[in-house]
Amino acid sequence: MNLLKVNDVSIKYQSGIAVKNISFEINTGDYCCIVGANGSGKSSLMKGILGLAPLASGKIEYNIPKWQTAYLPQINTIPLNFPATVKEIVLTGTQKSAQKFSLPFYSKNDISSAFKAMELLQISECANMRFGELSGGQQQRALLARALCGNPLLLFLDEPCTGLDAGITENFYELLYKTNSENKAAILVISHELAYVERYAKNVIEIDKEILFNGTVNQWKNK
Repeated sequence: MNLLKVNDVSIKYQSGIAVKNISFEINTGDYCCIVGANGSGKSSLMKGILGLAPLASGKIEYNIPKWQTAYLPQINTIPLNFPATVKEIVLTGTQKSAQKFSLPFYSKNDISSAFKAMELLQISECANMRFGELSGGQQQRALLARALCGNPLLLFLDEPCTGLDAGITENFYELLYKTNSENKAAILVISHELAYVERYAKNVIEIDKEILFNGTVNQWKNK
């Protein structure tokens, strides 16, 4: 099943062109990594896909409801003094776009989903801790648990391991692989960790404002 189509997308800022004429598709079961040098337009492209940056031209087509997608931002964009517990943060992942955020309670199914996600990511013991009290690896697990709580069909990640050490990074990419292979969530991730891209991803899109390569990991490794 086709989940997402990016059709001839260009994004421009006052400083110039961020990305130009980008086209690709994401289908059920895909694990696709966007790679490229700093300043190549990777994050701008992700923001355009998510509706966080305006398109200069082209079109983004979702073939699933937006609530069936989830976004994991860079960990350094979350304030450490964010006044919420891990459980509260993870529970927000159960909210659908049609729900009002002012609802005073969550359903039993919501709470069950939240605790299953925390158990899967081995942070159940952190449920009542404040987000800022967690280690970097625990924080990223909490954010991934939040993203998985709504059982997304498509998961977006923007350099999810920035600032994390090698051991935590490897563990996180193993969790992503498990999410893709067992939970069947398609993944679109921006990554600088090329060794993990080669090990875990299925497809690679390499860009430098325009697409330089779009194909399988084996084709990319041997190009």
